[in-house]
Amino acid sequence: MPNPKHKHSKTRRDKRRTHDNAIAPTLSNCSNCGATISYHRVCEECGYYRGKLAIEKQATA
Repeated sequence: MPNPKHKHSKTRRDKRRTHDNAIAPTLSNCSNCGATISYHRVCEECGYYRGKLAIEKQATA
């Protein structure tokens, strides 16, 4: 296995790691029922997407 011949500085190490942070997903509210949903996803609660019924949800009894 090759080993580094010279030490990389802390600045060089940190510059490489600048994009390694976690990003929280962008959330919005469903226009039909008001539940919190991710963008570009069908609402898990009511099955609507952009104001139109996308998935027929079964009523829970």
